[in-house]
Amino acid sequence: MSVDGPHTDQQHEEELRFERSYVASLYTRLDAERSDAKARYVAAMRGNGTSPMERDIEVRSQARAVERLDVADNGLCFGRLDADSGECSYIGRIGILDEKNDYESLLLDWRAPAARPFYVATAANPEGMRRRRQFHTGGRDLVDFTDESLGRPSDGETGDAALLAAVTAPRGDGMRDIVATIQAEQDEIIRLDHPGVLVIEGGPGTGKTVVALHRVAYLLYAQREQMERHGVLVVGPNPAFLQHIGRVLPSLGETDVVFTTTGDLVPGLQVTAEDAPDVARLKGASKILDVLAAAIADRQRQPLGPIMIELTDVTVRIDAETAQWAIEEARASGLPHNDARAVFTEIVTWVLTERAIARIGRGWLDRSDTQAWEDMRSDLSAELAEHDRFTAALDELWPLLTPEELLSQLYTSRERLRAAGADPVLWRADGDAWTISDVPLLDELVDLLGRAGPVDDTAERELAAEVAYAEGVLDVLVNREDHMDDEDHLFAQDMLFGSDLAGRFVERDTRTLAERATADREWTYRHVVVDEAQELSEMDWRVLMRRCPGRSFTIVGDLAQRRSAAGAASWGEMFDPYVPGRWVYRSLSVNYRTPAEIMAVAAGVLAEFAPGIAPPDSVRASGVTPWSRSVSGDMSSAIEEFVRDEAGRDGTSIVIGPPDVVGAVPASETKGLEFDAVLVVEPDRILADGPRGAAELYVALTRATQRLGVLHRGPLPEALSGLADRTPHAMTATEARVRTRTEPVPGSSRERCAPRSSP
Repeated sequence: MSVDGPHTDQQHEEELRFERSYVASLYTRLDAERSDAKARYVAAMRGNGTSPMERDIEVRSQARAVERLDVADNGLCFGRLDADSGECSYIGRIGILDEKNDYESLLLDWRAPAARPFYVATAANPEGMRRRRQFHTGGRDLVDFTDESLGRPSDGETGDAALLAAVTAPRGDGMRDIVATIQAEQDEIIRLDHPGVLVIEGGPGTGKTVVALHRVAYLLYAQREQMERHGVLVVGPNPAFLQHIGRVLPSLGETDVVFTTTGDLVPGLQVTAEDAPDVARLKGASKILDVLAAAIADRQRQPLGPIMIELTDVTVRIDAETAQWAIEEARASGLPHNDARAVFTEIVTWVLTERAIARIGRGWLDRSDTQAWEDMRSDLSAELAEHDRFTAALDELWPLLTPEELLSQLYTSRERLRAAGADPVLWRADGDAWTISDVPLLDELVDLLGRAGPVDDTAERELAAEVAYAEGVLDVLVNREDHMDDEDHLFAQDMLFGSDLAGRFVERDTRTLAERATADREWTYRHVVVDEAQELSEMDWRVLMRRCPGRSFTIVGDLAQRRSAAGAASWGEMFDPYVPGRWVYRSLSVNYRTPAEIMAVAAGVLAEFAPGIAPPDSVRASGVTPWSRSVSGDMSSAIEEFVRDEAGRDGTSIVIGPPDVVGAVPASETKGLEFDAVLVVEPDRILADGPRGAAELYVALTRATQRLGVLHRGPLPEALSGLADRTPHAMTATEARVRTRTEPVPGSSRERCAPRSSP
């Protein structure tokens, strides 16, 4: 059907019926593919005569295929491109081919190169396209469409209607993907071909998080074979944030992704407590490595006096000189502390046996009798290895340590802190009260200390025995073949290989990639996404660099929002030590979340603590004026009033304030989140926390997508003086109506809509 020129109502309805029919046919095709994929999955589970390894590979492959098709239900197709050549292409969440017609493309995956003009074409640079059609859908239903001319615009056509509908829609429980409304500057970043570290910086509401997630989906599409074996790690600031963004990648068909916080990077630990700023700064700086090394060296000691070891025929002693020699040799080995204990033990054992042999064999043992000498040394070494006092001496002079033991005992001992050259502020009464700043130290100590105990290879030995048994059964079956008559003959298809039989005895690892990765500290990822990256310390980055040896990162942050004393002052200081010349910087300048009225208020706070940073430009105005209200009585009543007012509206709301305000959430817990309405309580108390407080107030003010209110007891901070006064004595009838308005001012959104071209 033709899509040239403006449409009459009749033409629009005809084309809408056509598009509905086409989208319905895509869903028919999707359902058929899903049914086939589930059948292949069931067949793979049965094995069909394949080896266990082949079966596992096929099962996981078909499981991914089923998941990919399951997530495409909502908004399968969201647009169409019409080229100057007359060809048209439909764009959607996944690609669908017509296998009966030379694999003709029925639906282009949004990540495919041919789909790129859907996001970047403009009237000035149409990319060979004459029209972009954006579908408005509800579930499987096509509700309507909007056309945008990419040559000379036609009368009555609008652009960015889908974008405006998305940014003004009420928020739900989690972040939504933006696959249908990706803008040009975002698409450029998503598809950027850079193998190293990509830093995406943008102010509040610029979509940097969702752009990073779509970049992951694009990389998994473009580099599937390289990335799917190791998966992707996504690091966020807190569990609430991870829950908020957790649906985006599955909605795009990607599930081989691990979501975590920096407090969860060590398997077995889930840490949320924070240190005081001065302590966090000390633990986060790379200088803490010297403290850890000194703390380990402090546990490698000489005895205060000779340690006497009574053997069967002689008493020997471990003195300071012997211990010092053993310490020097063990350290020179370059092995981690626990592994180097073997060197320490070997040196001490050699010295003690030499002394014992010299005393026992004096007068009768000929030094030239090498065999007798070695036999005596072997006997003495064996006796020492079983001697409780000798083992206790080793534990005293070179103890086996776990990261948790070393760090806990360091924190609770002022003497050990002094010996390690640590700041006394690190002392605490409860050594095991782990904080987020402790996690990278514990991870570092895994490498510095090494394994704390002998390797338990029981499971491996049992598996080997089971395989040997299975192979033996196979041999019996093969040998019996010669003694069978035709009726009982064992045909080739009936035979089992040893590995097949062994598989019956072994419980296979059926965990998902994410489950296996989170349980394995040695797991390495192909790509890592870090959100709120400005908060991470030097020590945090050491952990993440170990997790991704290929140094493939997408970094998301905003230096203006940094609240951590240990966080980044510049991106270069964090990445130049690891990837000099291999990190690139991109910025996002358009605010899609925060309306202009609210951003103007937040910009006043930004100018106070970061005057050199410009706030992002809001894509729209809402027509709703942010307000403040002075409270002289009970603050809880005013908060409850806000909650009641918002309960009757669509969307989400939140109260943000100091930790001791009942019903309020600290700003730090809302980073990366968004709500239709936000109430900020006691802004002066938030600001009182210095630069960190100013950053937190900036974060709090920029969480709102529609409505912002502020309650205060003390004087309103100067930076917020532009807020409209909503105290009862100052509120006019007109202002009261504005306070309850839920719809944007007609025309305001469209007038402020940002162009699709890159800035």
